[in-house]
Amino acid sequence: MASTSATKEEVKENLKGLEKAIQQVKDTLFDVDFWLSTGFFAIRIILIIAVAGIVVKIGQMLIRRFFAIKLKSPMRKTERRERTMIKLLENALKYIVYFSAILAVLTEFSIDVKGLLAGAGVLGLAVGFGAQSLVKDVISGFFIIFEDQFGVGDYVRINSGEGTVMEIGLRTTKIALYGGELYTVPNGQIGEVVNYSVTNSMVLLDLALSYETDIDHAEELIKEFLRKLPKERYSEVIGIPEVLGVQSIEPSRILLRIAAETEPVANFNVGRKLRQDLKKFMDLNGIEMPYPRMVIREEHKEGDSQDGGQRV
Repeated sequence: MASTSATKEEVKENLKGLEKAIQQVKDTLFDVDFWLSTGFFAIRIILIIAVAGIVVKIGQMLIRRFFAIKLKSPMRKTERRERTMIKLLENALKYIVYFSAILAVLTEFSIDVKGLLAGAGVLGLAVGFGAQSLVKDVISGFFIIFEDQFGVGDYVRINSGEGTVMEIGLRTTKIALYGGELYTVPNGQIGEVVNYSVTNSMVLLDLALSYETDIDHAEELIKEFLRKLPKERYSEVIGIPEVLGVQSIEPSRILLRIAAETEPVANFNVGRKLRQDLKKFMDLNGIEMPYPRMVIREEHKEGDSQDGGQRV
C-alpha cells in the first residue's frame, strides 16, 4: 500500500509540473511583451541583412559609375584593366559589407563579438603557419593585378587552360575555356602566362599549289586579291596582307605563305574567312590546288598495238 501511495504522489507531482509547464507556455504565447520583443528582434535581423544588400548594390553602382566617368577622361587606362579593377573592388566590397553584417547579427544574439574577434586573431596566428599556400595565392594575385599581367576579358593561356578571363580575385583566377568549361586556378600556382589580347595578332596561312601552277602568275593574282579585300568583311585586318613567297617545296605540292596582321585574338576568325575566300578565288581564276591522283599503266603483249598506254 505504501508503494502504491508513493507512486500516486509521484504521478500527482508530475502532473502538477506538466500543468505548470503548459501554463508557462500559454503565458508566453499570450504575452504581448514577448511577441513585441521577438518581432523587434526579427525586424532588426531582417533590417541588417536588407541594409547590407542595399549597401552592396549601391556600392557596386557607384564603382561602375566612377569608372564610367574615368573612361571619358583623357588620362584613362586600358578597358581591360578597368574591368579587372571593377570586378576586384566589387568583390572586396561584398566581403567587407557581409562580414560586418554577420558581426552585427551575432551582436543581436548577445554574442561577445570582441571576444570572438580576439579568439579569431589568436587562432589565425596559430593557423597562419599552416596557411602558406593561401598567403602565396593572395600575394601572387596582388602582383598579377599590380603588374597588369592580364585582365578580365583577355584571351590567355595559363598552365593547361586556354580561354577568356572571367574573373581575377586575390586568391583565384577564373577562365572560361573554349568548350564552355570554367577553369579555376589558384594565383600561387600560375606559372607561365601567354596573353593574346595585349598586342596585335598574326595570321600565317600556307597555301598549297600544284607543280603545274605558274607560281609568279598565281602570286600576282593573290596579291591583287589581298589588296581588294572588302573592308566590311575584314574589318579586323590591319593594313594589307602580304604574300611572303614560297615557304617550302614538297613532293606533291608547293606551299605559298601569306601573312596578315589583325586586331588582338581576331586571327582565328580572319584565317577562316581568308581560306574560304581564297579557295573561291582560286577556282574562279584557274589556280590549281594539289589533290591525289591515280596513274594506271597497261602493258601490251606481242602482236598488239605498239602504242604504250597511260591513263590518268
